[in-house]
Amino acid sequence: MIHRLADTGLLVELDDLAAVLRLDAAVRAAQDEGRGGFPESAEFAAFSEVIDVLPAARTLMLTVPAGSDLGRLEHALTSLDVDALVDDDDEADDRVVEIPVIYDGPDLEEVASLTGLSAAEVVEAHTQTPWRSAFGGFAPGFFYLVEGDPRLEVPRRSEPRTAVPDGAVALAGTFSAVYPRTSPGGWQLIGHTEEAMWDSDRTDPALLSPGVLVRFVDAGVRREFARGRRHRTAGPGAGHGASGSGAPGRRTLGCR
Repeated sequence: MIHRLADTGLLVELDDLAAVLRLDAAVRAAQDEGRGGFPESAEFAAFSEVIDVLPAARTLMLTVPAGSDLGRLEHALTSLDVDALVDDDDEADDRVVEIPVIYDGPDLEEVASLTGLSAAEVVEAHTQTPWRSAFGGFAPGFFYLVEGDPRLEVPRRSEPRTAVPDGAVALAGTFSAVYPRTSPGGWQLIGHTEEAMWDSDRTDPALLSPGVLVRFVDAGVRREFARGRRHRTAGPGAGHGASGSGAPGRRTLGCR
């Protein structure tokens, strides 16, 4: 179903997020075709006026300048051959954003109970399967992440918090996300990160964007690894160019 948004856009209702993401990819491909200016691209000309495409969980919004021919765009949208424009065999966006997390969230044990996993298994599930950024919303820099470990599907809290701190790493339904700023929220909090999800001083203020892969890294494990490495390299002979066997030019490293 397609709804008109005054005279500046269309809102398409779809069955699920997968359908939204497919149509989003098709519209963006049609935009590129329409802006190419080639005769064979005439059927995509209406999409050349689209200035913003915004996916959500079950809707896709297309924004155009005031005065645009919405009727032409609506007809082009209903006639769009999504399967011809979106190849399921195409390589997915290969950009990866790594986010270190301290898994100390107040709801970690609750999530473990809800999923039937131990707290350690929750952390492992959250870090071992990469997530994909699907769409943004709620607040600048807040992105809904999908395609994680299906065992981590949990309900929102029965009572939302009045203030969730910025950097909180959370789960709700089939999604994961990082709160970019302190705000009310009802997601299950499993940890926190010091990464700035939104920084207006950056060229790209948002750390994430639709389509990128997100890998969460257990920063607690990383710190323990680094601490152990420092401890091992501080043993006898460290820094003196010799191993315990006295062989010249070698030193013992705990691991690489």
